[in-house]
Amino acid sequence: MVPRSVGILLYRLGRDGAEVLLVHPGGPFWRRRDCGAWSIPKGEPLAGEAAADTARREFAEELGSVPEGPLVPLGRIRQRAGKIVEAFALEGDLDAENHRCSSIVELEWPRGSGRIQRFPEIDRAAWFPLPEARLRILAGQNAFLERLETCGLTKAPGRPPA
Repeated sequence: MVPRSVGILLYRLGRDGAEVLLVHPGGPFWRRRDCGAWSIPKGEPLAGEAAADTARREFAEELGSVPEGPLVPLGRIRQRAGKIVEAFALEGDLDAENHRCSSIVELEWPRGSGRIQRFPEIDRAAWFPLPEARLRILAGQNAFLERLETCGLTKAPGRPPA
């Protein structure tokens, strides 16, 4: 069975254009990686759980809360390793500096040591303008940024297109 995740691409509109919220994975493997390492907050659905419910649950687990509002489907992508990721756009705001991740992962570290350590699933969250987000996000998830722009969500009402 192909692994599947569902998440939310949170965005906000400001004077200088749209910004998106991305998360950086925790743990030793990602510690020194930045460009191409960030992701949308996402996770695996529970048995029988609707995709939108998974997206909201996972977002809240990774960041402490999820803003209210309608979810706009951004479709699915297949990442390089084969995982299918489905995303929804949501307009809202969140204090990225003070997120609290309740999800912990356990893994053997250092690899081959037999020692199990616990790490937060994400170690930080940050807002990025779209051009910078394209550099930071995992290559396979870049399509979600393109779809966000294509569906017109990043344009403030009354503002002419760029």
